[in-house]
Amino acid sequence: MKFTGDIWLNAPRAAVFAKIRDARFFASCVEGVQELSEIDGDHYTAVLDTKVAYLKFKFNVMVEVARVDPPREIEAKIEGTPLGIVGRLTARSLTRLSEDDGATKVSYEIDAALTGKLGSLGQPVLRAKAKEMERQFTERMRAAFAESKSET
Repeated sequence: MKFTGDIWLNAPRAAVFAKIRDARFFASCVEGVQELSEIDGDHYTAVLDTKVAYLKFKFNVMVEVARVDPPREIEAKIEGTPLGIVGRLTARSLTRLSEDDGATKVSYEIDAALTGKLGSLGQPVLRAKAKEMERQFTERMRAAFAESKSET
C-alpha cells in the first residue's frame, strides 16, 4: 500500500526539518506511539498500539533513519512485529521539504506492507485506518507549528 500527501506549515523549512528530525516530537504526532527509545541518532524502538476495525494491535517497532539530506529529505525504514499474533509490518517513508515564501511544504510517501492476521483484513480497512492516522498526524503537526509561531 502506498500513501502520499502534502502538509503546508507556516514555518521556515529549517525549523520544520529540525522538528521532524526530533524523534520525540515526530512520535508525539503519530497516534498510538508509546515507549520510544533511542538506540542511537538513527535507530529507535517504540511500541505502536492501535485499533484497526474491531481488532486491537500492539507492535514492537524498529525505526531506522536510512538517509538524511538536511533540510530537504529524510528517508526511514520501519519494521514491526505484532504482539500475540503472527505477522509483520514493513514500511519505507520518504519525506521531502520545500520552502515557498517562508512556508514549508512537507511531501511524504509511505510504502507499507502487512502480513499475517493484520494483512488479511484487506486493503479498504487498512486504508481507512491509515487515512485516519494521516489526518491526526497532519492536525498535530499544524497545531505544533501554530503554537510555536504564536510563542515568538
